Amino acid sequence: YKLTSAHQTSVTSDSYTMAALTQMLCVLSVAVAAQAGYLGGYAAPAIGYAAPVAYAAPLPYVKHAPVDYYAHPKYAYNYGVKDYHTGDVKNQWEERDGDVVKGEYSLVEADGTIRTVTYTADDHNGFNAVVHKTGHAVHPAPAPVHVPVYHAPAPYYHH
Repeated sequence: YKLTSAHQTSVTSDSYTMAALTQMLCVLSVAVAAQAGYLGGYAAPAIGYAAPVAYAAPLPYVKHAPVDYYAHPKYAYNYGVKDYHTGDVKNQWEERDGDVVKGEYSLVEADGTIRTVTYTADDHNGFNAVVHKTGHAVHPAPAPVHVPVYHAPAPYYHH
């Protein structure tokens, strides 16, 4: 089967025309899709008016006041716990004025004595603590321990 040259020419020009038409349709569909914008999500269709898109105004420039990072440090605090059921009895206080810190804390030790620590700290002397222990240590008497006594078996002779 052989095609004539006139037929061959018409087939070739038809294929070029079809390719050009396909390309034009692709470009046109992309342009239409771009013009349409965002077409919505997965919500069910509803009847109503859509408000126009609102554009946010730029935020106003707010100038903050400078922060003084070298402010004079000064504070004072104290707290205390008195839970005689659990044996948690302690307290502490501390105050600071500039670079000088003074404070004290105390607690009840496991042996019943009270440990009190008074401390100071400054640039000249550094940290200094004085520990005081008051009261008498109470150690419970050891509980008696029952030690089982084992006897050697009586000798047994068999003839």
